[in-house]
Amino acid sequence: MTASTDATERHTVALVTLGCARNEVDSEELAGQLEAGGFLLVEDPADAETVVVNTCGFVEAAKKDSVDTLLAAADLKETGSTKSVVAVGCLSERYGAELAESLPEADAVLGFDAYPDIADRLRSILAGDQQHAHTPSDRRKLLPITPTERIDIDVVVPGHSFEVAAPTDLTDIGAGAPATGPRSVRRRLDGGPMAPLKLASGCDRRCAFCAIPSFRGSFVSRRPADVLAEARWLGEQGVKELFLVSENSTSYGKDLGDIRLLETMLPTLAAVDGIERVRVSYLQPAETRPGLVEAIARTDGVAEYFDLSFQHASAGVLRAMRRFGDPDSFLTLLADVRRNAPEAGVRSNFIVGFPGETDEDFATLCDFVSEARLDAVGVFGYSDEDGTEAETYADKLDQDTIDERVEHLSALADELTAQRAEERIGERVVVLVESLDVEDGAAEGRAACQGPEVDGSTTLTGLSGDFAVGDMIEATVIGTEGVDLIARPV
Repeated sequence: MTASTDATERHTVALVTLGCARNEVDSEELAGQLEAGGFLLVEDPADAETVVVNTCGFVEAAKKDSVDTLLAAADLKETGSTKSVVAVGCLSERYGAELAESLPEADAVLGFDAYPDIADRLRSILAGDQQHAHTPSDRRKLLPITPTERIDIDVVVPGHSFEVAAPTDLTDIGAGAPATGPRSVRRRLDGGPMAPLKLASGCDRRCAFCAIPSFRGSFVSRRPADVLAEARWLGEQGVKELFLVSENSTSYGKDLGDIRLLETMLPTLAAVDGIERVRVSYLQPAETRPGLVEAIARTDGVAEYFDLSFQHASAGVLRAMRRFGDPDSFLTLLADVRRNAPEAGVRSNFIVGFPGETDEDFATLCDFVSEARLDAVGVFGYSDEDGTEAETYADKLDQDTIDERVEHLSALADELTAQRAEERIGERVVVLVESLDVEDGAAEGRAACQGPEVDGSTTLTGLSGDFAVGDMIEATVIGTEGVDLIARPV
């Protein structure tokens, strides 16, 4: 990273990001605020006076990973130049003082409300001042129940305070002026050709197994002007693929008075200078309307990719989860997707072992996964989450049964997704190059049917000529390795 001439007089800070792409956006917002506040960003935590860990609080494994990372950062106080370790993010927001008490190795546990003045907070910590640990609350109660009444409410929503570094004319990029409130300059921490772009935060759904709304809050859309301004800025930074993220992208615009706002905004995003591909993530099946399917499938520059959060297929289990659907409605949706985009990539996640899940329910789920022809599948065993409705349910399955079902469905999914990849042999794909092996004449990247990190990748072989990270290369699929594709440039 480039340092200014007064770098020796500036405090150094490293950000470590755990969890989802939404957290990546939040970290880059924090990085922008810290740099603007006089801190020097460094990549290696061992070189930093302060290590900020942006934690994940989603499931038990993610919580453990967050705690382990904080402890590892605290060890640097004995061996490196690190003087303080600060926890931020979802685990901090969710548990606050409880986390601080159980983890005295962390010098501070800060919630989302501390983000606007993060630079002053870190400077105070380095000066030896004691910070009061965040006191958690149900963030859904901070906003009005009615979505359209949430506009301009003065509540800190991480990832929503982007401001371009230089004045930009926003008059031609959609309704609504930039939101009021704390402002910052986003600072990219990863120079890769893909960048997440936050559409919204929070969720209004009340899934029985999920605690996210309680600490991320109710659903809040970003205004189109802000989203499009940030997209333009990312294009100027060399980004080729925009990854639109939120807790529920199908709800985008409902609090702005237009539930179809995403459909109308996708062509404008795809036309941003420098941007070659736009990808939408996290679609709720029950809210995925035909117009949105058509917009994703038929808009030039938008990836034919559908990240559909089915979670289960048994109607009874879904009702217990406080969700909607059944195999027939889900298969009808998939048929609509493939009628509009026959080569579309489709991924989903499933929870097995939910309280009350019978052998018949599990068989229904397995049958659905077999018929759905998904490109990528995530399988999670149910575990109680603090404060959720499902935590109070009876009929809990024993852990051995849950583990057996996870193993069975995972093996089935691996087999089926590998078969789905084989079906793509002979297909033309456009691959975004994310890494190069110049000596072997090969490159690694992703086709439109492959989302970042959680899906498979594509290896390009037989490259000749000049290629660079960020290039979009048309190729033909010639082989597979599991879910990964092997392709040769056209």
